[in-house]
Amino acid sequence: MSDSVVIRSAVPSESRLLSNLAFRSKASWGYSLELMESRRDELTIARDQIVAHDAFHALFIDPDDMGNGHGRHLMAHALQNGSKHGGRTLQIQSDPNATKFYEAAGAYQIGLLESGSIPGRQLPLLQIDVHVTGTDVA
Repeated sequence: MSDSVVIRSAVPSESRLLSNLAFRSKASWGYSLELMESRRDELTIARDQIVAHDAFHALFIDPDDMGNGHGRHLMAHALQNGSKHGGRTLQIQSDPNATKFYEAAGAYQIGLLESGSIPGRQLPLLQIDVHVTGTDVA
């Protein structure tokens, strides 16, 4: 991974770009178009969320960049930022396909949560201790 990676806050004008990124990233797991369309609202990052800093929970990587270390870099940043602000744990509602990525970063499953877009579908609820910044994440 290049040392030139820069992580910065999103700006409201990027809401459509970020929503499209979230959609492409989720679709990379091979979900049907019908299923993806049922998730569109859930994957949409609104301008208001960006203004309110309420989209920080969204960690999506462009499918063309998966496996290049960018996800690990973002996780390390999230954990460091959480630690800096006094956080002790980070909870993650994970796509089942992304669970191994989060586990490699030190996360462990603490339960299940119902999907916000598919009634009856349970998604892994993971937790990672913020102080785990010295693991494979960095």
